[in-house]
Amino acid sequence: MIIFRTILFALPLLSLPALAGWDDVNMSPGATALGQEIFGLHMTIFWICFAIGVAVLGAMAFILFRYRKKEGVEAAKFDDSTFLEFTWTILFALILIGMSIPATITMIRAYDDTEGDINILITGHQWKWQYEYIEDEVSFFSNLSTSLDERNNLAPKGENYLLEVDEHLVIPTGARIRFLITANDVIHSWWVPDFAIKQDAIPGFVNTGWTQVNEPGIFRGQCTELCGQYHGYMPIVVEAVSPDQYKEFIMQKKEAKLQQAALTEKLWTTEELMAMGEGIYQKNCVACHQVNGQGLAPVFPALAGSDIVMNDKARQIEILMEGVQGAAMQSYAEQLTEVEIAAVITYTRKSWNNDPTGNAEIVAPKEILDYKTNKL
Repeated sequence: MIIFRTILFALPLLSLPALAGWDDVNMSPGATALGQEIFGLHMTIFWICFAIGVAVLGAMAFILFRYRKKEGVEAAKFDDSTFLEFTWTILFALILIGMSIPATITMIRAYDDTEGDINILITGHQWKWQYEYIEDEVSFFSNLSTSLDERNNLAPKGENYLLEVDEHLVIPTGARIRFLITANDVIHSWWVPDFAIKQDAIPGFVNTGWTQVNEPGIFRGQCTELCGQYHGYMPIVVEAVSPDQYKEFIMQKKEAKLQQAALTEKLWTTEELMAMGEGIYQKNCVACHQVNGQGLAPVFPALAGSDIVMNDKARQIEILMEGVQGAAMQSYAEQLTEVEIAAVITYTRKSWNNDPTGNAEIVAPKEILDYKTNKL
């Protein structure tokens, strides 16, 4: 009866829907040769373990059934078999050694720290990633682009809900890419399953990983270290493109850098700064200070009605440039341009009834540049 019930219980697990869902719980094969090698190793060891489990459980089931207590049968008397114990100890030791050899070879390849054709410094921040192309001196931040309405269930959730960013990490196909992974504040973890990379980003320490993608595509990952309240808002999007498209991408980033420098000298109007500042605030500040500027006491103070925001422009500039030691407020000196910092400060000074008379002084990008210059 027990065996019959076990068979009835197991049959649904062998149904087509159950087998179809296997891909959702298993590892992905990956998009690189290393990822596929790791997947193949995983499946090989899985089936070895499965075979061992079937053999051991099958032997146990047979013994329990064959030698169960029966009426009129006298129990056998026997001692332990030293030969049998020695045999299975050696057998399983050989199996473990046999599994460890290919696993060691694969792990040595996975942790190869050879310099890449392109080397990218990845820095984790609360809660975004910064990418710096070391050879080309190009750097930018990658922020979650899922809208607040989606997060607050006010709009339908998109296909890549909480997995889309405003700036993709772009790499060329066919090149060896080495990632140098660290953090600016707390421990994060950079994970892209298609690349078979999961490395902790630790402040003051650099971990490495590498990949080589041979076909164009978009690959997604996430931060997998609980790094604070908005840990789930740190997706990773890597886009592999052709070498020519990659060169074009780098050139565009360099040109944008030059354009940003020129914008610092421009005479901005209040309306222009307000429009830009709102977008910067929504992207970088709203998670802590809220859409209405009310903050999340006691950790994130309100900007609406703040004495500093309303009356102390110099101190507000200092806070954004330096951060606040011992508090959650980080420095945005390297994360935002002079224009963006000036715009977001102007936006906070003139929003949420902080400027009832309409005479609050705006902040010009030149003031932010002067602050940087004086600090040097």
